[in-house]
Amino acid sequence: MKKCIKDFKVVENQRLHPLYSLLRLTPVDGTKLDGVKPGQFVQVAIDKSKNTYLRRPISINNVIEETNELWLLVRKAGDGTASLMETPEGEIVNLILPLGNEFNVTDKNKRVLLIGGGVGVAPMLLLGKKLKSMGVTPDILIGARSKNDLLELDAFREIGNLHISTDDGSAGEHGVVTMHSVFMSQWDKFYCCGPSPMMKAVAAKARETGTDCEVSLENMMACGLGACLCCVEKTVKGNVCVCTEGPVFNINDLTW
Repeated sequence: MKKCIKDFKVVENQRLHPLYSLLRLTPVDGTKLDGVKPGQFVQVAIDKSKNTYLRRPISINNVIEETNELWLLVRKAGDGTASLMETPEGEIVNLILPLGNEFNVTDKNKRVLLIGGGVGVAPMLLLGKKLKSMGVTPDILIGARSKNDLLELDAFREIGNLHISTDDGSAGEHGVVTMHSVFMSQWDKFYCCGPSPMMKAVAAKARETGTDCEVSLENMMACGLGACLCCVEKTVKGNVCVCTEGPVFNINDLTW
């Protein structure tokens, strides 16, 4: 799918949690959502928030070919995302998409662990679907503060082997994702998205064990096009814009 600015209609706004909503969108003009890749994101115009002037970057959570739907998992982080979460069904929202690069997916890696924490679970769903379509059944490790903060579990169970870690032990294993027993197994590759400390801990383990690892960074982004320089990240090749050179990076390219 070529990069474009397009109006989408909200098919459903499902409140999953006081801080999270799942928006199901479809293009107003009926354009097929072909070629959207796991790891890419959109920039959403926030028209109803008087205090929000810039678009907000949201990871692409899922694409449903049968209904031509794009899913966005939105976390309340400020006035802009709070306004977006209140968008009613039938409302029109404007997106720039698809932006950024994608996860490097191959059927050569058979033992693959997808690791998501908080809203970082969002890109893991489309990634898992892609892997499954290639004949690779991924293991998926989801981390959250408590059982009440776990998101889209049924959807993840449909595409792979689900494992859960909670800080308070209310679901799954007690502790952070890097303490989970499944994380200690041997893997061909890690894919990871979530809070920076979590991703850095996963990266450290990957380096220790020689495991290939890609992470999706969540740097602050204003334009999504590499013009504003808000999202610059230091890499072994120099400073780059996460919105254009990422958000997906192999950890070998980062200076962590």
